[in-house]
Amino acid sequence: MERESFEDEEVAALLNSYFVSVKVDREERPDVDHIYMAVCQAVTGRGGWPLTIVMTPDKKPFFAGTYLPKHAMWGRPGLLEVLSLLKEQWDQNRDKIEQIGDKLAVSLRGPSGSREKGQLSQATLEQAFSQLLNDFDPTYGGFGAAPKFPTPHNLLFLMRYWRRSGDKKAIAMVIKTLNAMSRGGIYDHLGYGFARYSTDNKWLAPHFEKMLYDNALLCYAYVEAYQCTEDPDFARIAEEIITYMMRDMASPGGAFYSAEDADSEGVEGKFYVWSRQEVLALLGPELGELFVDVYNVTQHGNFEDSTNILNLIQHDMYDYAARNNLDINELEDKMAAARERLYQAREQRVHPFKDDKILTAWNGLMVAALAKAARVLQRKDYAQAAERAVEFVFSKLTAEDGKRLLARYRDGEAAYLGYVDDYAFMLWGLLEVYETTFNPKYLRQALAISRDMKELFWDKINGGFYFTGNDSEELLMRPKEIYDGAVPSGNSVAALAFLKLARLIEDNEYIAMVETMFSFFSQEISHHPRAYTYFLLAVDYYLSAPSHIVIVGDRADSGVQAMLALAGRAFMPETTIIYNDPEFKTDNRELIPVAANQISIDGQPTAYVCENFTCQRPIHTIEELDDSVKRKQITKIN
Repeated sequence: MERESFEDEEVAALLNSYFVSVKVDREERPDVDHIYMAVCQAVTGRGGWPLTIVMTPDKKPFFAGTYLPKHAMWGRPGLLEVLSLLKEQWDQNRDKIEQIGDKLAVSLRGPSGSREKGQLSQATLEQAFSQLLNDFDPTYGGFGAAPKFPTPHNLLFLMRYWRRSGDKKAIAMVIKTLNAMSRGGIYDHLGYGFARYSTDNKWLAPHFEKMLYDNALLCYAYVEAYQCTEDPDFARIAEEIITYMMRDMASPGGAFYSAEDADSEGVEGKFYVWSRQEVLALLGPELGELFVDVYNVTQHGNFEDSTNILNLIQHDMYDYAARNNLDINELEDKMAAARERLYQAREQRVHPFKDDKILTAWNGLMVAALAKAARVLQRKDYAQAAERAVEFVFSKLTAEDGKRLLARYRDGEAAYLGYVDDYAFMLWGLLEVYETTFNPKYLRQALAISRDMKELFWDKINGGFYFTGNDSEELLMRPKEIYDGAVPSGNSVAALAFLKLARLIEDNEYIAMVETMFSFFSQEISHHPRAYTYFLLAVDYYLSAPSHIVIVGDRADSGVQAMLALAGRAFMPETTIIYNDPEFKTDNRELIPVAANQISIDGQPTAYVCENFTCQRPIHTIEELDDSVKRKQITKIN
């Protein structure tokens, strides 16, 4: 639409004569996007981007649409015709148009009374699982028909549901989906990282844009899948995602850029696709023929203009080696060498444009993924990367008073008062960094952010967090988001983070706030719970008995290190891991009551496994802790 309409002189002349044109970056101003997407859905019954809104001078909308070509085609109205008609109606029926805008504004603000409240329970989790099972594609994984989006929080929910219920169908859906995505064309087999979505049901042909939020959330999901299954391929994909993010998307200051475009040289996917002749010329006949057979590179092609998207949909490496009587290690070595050669050749192409905005919210997601991967995969460099990103946010993305988070940083300028997503996602990231490093400064930062969230965003009458702060620009309405779309909602992430904080610091006020959220959002969620799967992570956590593992001893002690590593690797999402580090003894006594009286016995590494406020006898060996963790996992699933 930018190329067809807004850069067209005839359209520009009409716009400039009669309208004030405002172009909104929906990543910088998601508050504006949320409001006017709600307008579009109310007016047209559907939404989407590009989003076109026409409103009165006092910002009350009266027309909404999505894609509008310059002239009418494909059954869509043309922008020139729409603008001319609106100008004519504005001149002739201005009062009527303003009345439409008034009525729409009132309807969007909703009824003034409070909504009916209810409860969320185990039955809600079961209903969500049933809906996901019904929507699951058993052939190619994922949910629903094309286009297919990764939606990693669906998988996070299913892993917890499997742990809660023992239903193997839940973990099978996760395994199938993650394997299918990593073998499909949605995954960049040369440079790593996932594209935004697949245009088909096989995960073959992506919309080639790569987003920070997708890759952060998918990294987190692959790490958890590795915890659940111990499948090394899941750990490998998580590490490859981080390799891509650190190599291509990390800023010099340590934070992460937002996205890479789908297009290069004006053609979508041109950077990523290959002809058969190109591959053979680069790899030579022997290695080239093997590679094109493994990665489905044909003369006809599987994409536009006889080009190919590399993929392993027809077979993975193990299947291929078995069918062709090849040594799997030798095959993988050859494919790795071929991929590296093709990657280096691809680096010489014109790269897609990089959106170098740094967004606080999306960096919070990446911090969470890095810290989780560091803990599970025992990678100190990942933890250090997470800490650098946190440092960047708190040094560059805060207002002058050093407190108020800002939403966007670019070219040395930070702008826009942070939204609830910025606070909630950074809170999640800080809690993950704390559980990985056990440095109490991150817990203190998390507590500070949670208090600011309550002050700025909390609805003191009904509960839940508004999307914008009480100090933000006054818009048509003040939305309160709960839907977990491509990215989970701020309310969903906040609910789980507040519950985790509550169990760490034993503060019942946080629990009461989340219980209010459960009640306020219950009716909306109960209608279609699979649309709120991240919020249901909080429900699952709330319904689980409080569980802690407290480890005490000198950090340099190999026994302590082994205990921390074991606890970090295990999939126990309901369990809080606490390290009572002698270096931070005073901080821990002040911040974490459950750790205050847990001491090292006779100078030995000591672990306390506690559930429902009752601790077992102290454990001193890694074997005992391993047995205890396994018993917890078996009991939970059974």
